[in-house]
Amino acid sequence: MTLDASKIFQKKKQQILETWIKNQLANDALREDLISSEEARTQSEELLDALVNRLRAEKEGASLADGFDPVLEYLETLSITRARKGYSPRETGAFLFSLKNALLKTLSEEIKDDPKGLYEESQKINNLMDDLTIASFETFIKGREEVILRQTDEIAEISTPVIRMWDGILALPIIGTLDSSRTQVVMENLLSQIVETGSSIAILDISGVPAVDSLVAQHLIKTVSATRLMGAECIISGIRPEIAQTVVHLGIDLSGIVTKSSLASALNYAFTALRMEVRKVRTETK
Repeated sequence: MTLDASKIFQKKKQQILETWIKNQLANDALREDLISSEEARTQSEELLDALVNRLRAEKEGASLADGFDPVLEYLETLSITRARKGYSPRETGAFLFSLKNALLKTLSEEIKDDPKGLYEESQKINNLMDDLTIASFETFIKGREEVILRQTDEIAEISTPVIRMWDGILALPIIGTLDSSRTQVVMENLLSQIVETGSSIAILDISGVPAVDSLVAQHLIKTVSATRLMGAECIISGIRPEIAQTVVHLGIDLSGIVTKSSLASALNYAFTALRMEVRKVRTETK
């Protein structure tokens, strides 16, 4: 980057900003449903200031690696923020590509009498902005991964609720596939509720589990074993005919576990085990 080009960006900074904003409006990089126009303009202005300042610092002797750290740091914060707000990678990329177009437009207007110099400086700007865009994509992906992991944990918590069915009776309906990580969540939630409520019977309802294979069965057996170690009896309900056939076909031994076809049957068994009885009371009409 030549000293003249660096000075051009400093001198034409406001013009570059206005062109950049227009470019964002043209390619839908501005999302007023996710961010206000004032905030978007502030972000654009701060990033442009950081870029111009570091270009000038580079010409004053700062190394490229050290000189562009503030710009990358700002881009990292901006990309993660936009990822959490719901921006797509395309929109984040368009945000930076529109800046590149504004910079190139300014260069073409100011160095139009020097084709060779214009070509060389345009190539440098292209390479620089491409590197920054790639860095922003990498950061954006990390931000989206954080969101996905957080949402996965939240869904796992929501999808494994422990319900207090009666005094001393807990129920945990399982919906979806039961894998190792989810089994851990199931056990933690169930065991903590057993301790908190002092319940002696826990019902695992697998009506919402699409299929049971040997791995799922092993996870269920582990959960039952952990429950028994806490001094509570575990009942597995929701054993559909196809699940029963699969268990028999795979040779899985569930003989030591109480199984029932429905949650109602499991609850009735729990009442019997606790020597409780539920009766229908008829109200006499006068």
